[in-house]
Amino acid sequence: MREYLLVLMVAAVITYAATPLMRAVAVRTGAFTPVRDRDVHSTPIPRLGGVAIYLGFVASMVAASHLPYLGQVFRLGPELRGVLIGAGLVCVIGAIDDIREMDWLTKMGGQMIAAGIMAFNGVLLYQLPIGGVTVLPQPIMVGLTVFAVVLFTNAVNFIDGLDGLAAGVVVIAAAAFFIYSYGISRSYDPPNVFSSATLISAALIGCCVGFLPHNYHPARLFMGDSGALLLGLLLAAATISTTGNVTPAQVSTNPVAATLLPLVVPGAIILLPLVDILLAVVRRTRRGERPWHPDKQHLHHRMLQLGHGHRRAVFLLWLWAAVAAMGSVSFIFIDDARVAGAGVLAAVVVTGVLTIWLPRWSVPGHRPTTTS
Repeated sequence: MREYLLVLMVAAVITYAATPLMRAVAVRTGAFTPVRDRDVHSTPIPRLGGVAIYLGFVASMVAASHLPYLGQVFRLGPELRGVLIGAGLVCVIGAIDDIREMDWLTKMGGQMIAAGIMAFNGVLLYQLPIGGVTVLPQPIMVGLTVFAVVLFTNAVNFIDGLDGLAAGVVVIAAAAFFIYSYGISRSYDPPNVFSSATLISAALIGCCVGFLPHNYHPARLFMGDSGALLLGLLLAAATISTTGNVTPAQVSTNPVAATLLPLVVPGAIILLPLVDILLAVVRRTRRGERPWHPDKQHLHHRMLQLGHGHRRAVFLLWLWAAVAAMGSVSFIFIDDARVAGAGVLAAVVVTGVLTIWLPRWSVPGHRPTTTS
């Protein structure tokens, strides 16, 4: 655990230190997020924060490669090399888009190439924990891997609409997945808590923690597409590395939990962005619009419309993300499923009450504003 904490700290420190530098670069290159109809900020804000996040991630990987135990993960195969290359590619594509906007097709193509690079280097769904273990033909597994990467990257990009929202949601998702991956790896024979998935999760936590002080409302810098696409890809890489190799018996001794949790946990840790992107696709196609056509009906827009201020809306969405992510992981570590289920239900009720009633409890004339 100490080596993971060191990796987390390196990622956080380097990301925190590099972010002001990238803000200066963004100002000099004109990489600003303009004020658009769908935005909630009132003045143009510099972006390119994703480059600082990538620098923090690279630094954490360099540090990990020199540690006694985590260094062995780099010698087991080329997976981490593939993640570094794929992450670098989407970060570059996102950075170009931050400076000079690219069309959606080019960005999508770049994401698919990055996913292919990772799959070629072993970050691949080798099996699916469905009804035990299901192995499909390799072309299908590669296609599912690419689909998962593209889905995660765009899901994080969709939810990046309020200061600190995306980085906070990814911290929660990565922390939940770190607990999940670390926990089930202890059940291996022999136990081995050092894996690429757990390492990526720890580094991802550190990167977001280092970036959040600069990005929390009022933000001094946005992560931009360079950050949102990068965080989504890294979260997908960690998820694929575990889900594609775990067997249900390693997750839980309970037959029902062993069948459901290997599929539920990866979706639950990023449930909030997935729900947001699904609702966006449905409502836009029903209106006859393209799925990527922007609008002002994302989950964060709806929170503001309910009467929540910027910071409170972010906090509540973080809370919903934590309920889904940590709630699903709790079923692995709490033997009695009824106790775990009761805890999750109680958390859902409390969060729901806060979401609905907090605006009504605000003092008249002192309700928070919805702009930066």
